[in-house]
Amino acid sequence: MANIVIIGTQWGDEGKGKIVDLLAEFADVVVRFQGGNNAGHTMVVNGEQTISHLVPSGILQGKLCLIGNGVVVDPGVLIEEMDYLSGKGVPCGPENLMVSERAQMIMPYHKEIDKARETRMGKDKIGTTGRGIGPAYEDKATRLGIRFVDLIDPELFRQKLAAILPEKNFYLENYFNAAPMDYDAIAGQYSAMAQRLAPHVTDVSVVVNRAIAEGRKVLFEGAQGTHLDIDHGTYPFVTSSNTVSGNACCGVGVGPKTIGGVLGVVKAYTTRVGAGPFPSELFEEVGAFMQKKGAEFGATTGRPRRCGWLDMVILNNAVRLNGLTGLAITKLDVLGGLKTLKICTAYRYKGRMMDTFPASLKVLAECEPVYEDLAGWDEDISGIDRFDQLPDNVRRYLDRIEELTGVPVQIVSVGPQRDQTMVLANPLG
Repeated sequence: MANIVIIGTQWGDEGKGKIVDLLAEFADVVVRFQGGNNAGHTMVVNGEQTISHLVPSGILQGKLCLIGNGVVVDPGVLIEEMDYLSGKGVPCGPENLMVSERAQMIMPYHKEIDKARETRMGKDKIGTTGRGIGPAYEDKATRLGIRFVDLIDPELFRQKLAAILPEKNFYLENYFNAAPMDYDAIAGQYSAMAQRLAPHVTDVSVVVNRAIAEGRKVLFEGAQGTHLDIDHGTYPFVTSSNTVSGNACCGVGVGPKTIGGVLGVVKAYTTRVGAGPFPSELFEEVGAFMQKKGAEFGATTGRPRRCGWLDMVILNNAVRLNGLTGLAITKLDVLGGLKTLKICTAYRYKGRMMDTFPASLKVLAECEPVYEDLAGWDEDISGIDRFDQLPDNVRRYLDRIEELTGVPVQIVSVGPQRDQTMVLANPLG
């Protein structure tokens, strides 16, 4: 499988960054295909933590990293991240980091609208990061977006900004009672960023397709998780892009036949940030145990994550939606110390059993998880580097996941460090 897509199977925060960083050793190109800087991918190498929000996680392995057209990019954040990585000794020049000329830019008014909208909604807010992701995708759909190809053409950029800003200011002033944005300030700020970023702007589709034609291996990196997908997730408590594997083709500009496999990253339990139904959520000691031991706080916002048992209904939904060919199980070590583990195998709704994920949030909120109990383990597995050395109950837990999904476990992570990972079958061959 020369080219694989790596996606999250739950509500994000599954540990995709670590898995991409690990597998990037065996790849030549890593390309991000959707989302924005509302994603946070954490990598720990030699005890040092690195967090990326836009730059693909393969950057630490020195690979060619690309940001596809399906990503909405805040150019200021991209520059900050490049400087942050460079300060850690990680090269981020045009030779190894490029952004699609067709990628849409997040503008200052997108962020102001995002925050004002959440404030206005009050207790009914979606729980966005306030980084302008949704409003940027809105403008993309209504053909009001500004792309990187526009940014590096100073005259065209100013024309587009002048045409769009009056509408945005009218909306901010008259609907949200917020201050208007200043044209000259935005134009000056983005003009300076254009000079810095122009050498990094390219046709990512051409670069990736040429790499594939040359027999080079490509990793397609997704952000967030399957159940935050704008079409298939717990709408409206979702992100504003398609997070499923099929969007790798649209968000980069490659044909479906170029994809050789899809690796689904699965946290050994389930977490969720923000609002929305969560059938297997735990509210007492066990949930607090997972949150504390797993350091379950968002890499982007620092918000605490809600914790619950592994939910096979959502996992099997991800298997179907993404066409998973392999699983990477993360944070397995966090479950150590629990005498009994539970796996949600179905939902009970008004007396009947359901094993598929409902579209209605009203129905989902009334679903009761149906659990299967498995024996836990007391051993600390964070130092184990061979699968056959794992305690019997750990292997039974993994075997049961394989049985319930019908998908092989290819990678097992027992800690945050790159070397705390067992590759049972390398999906890149």
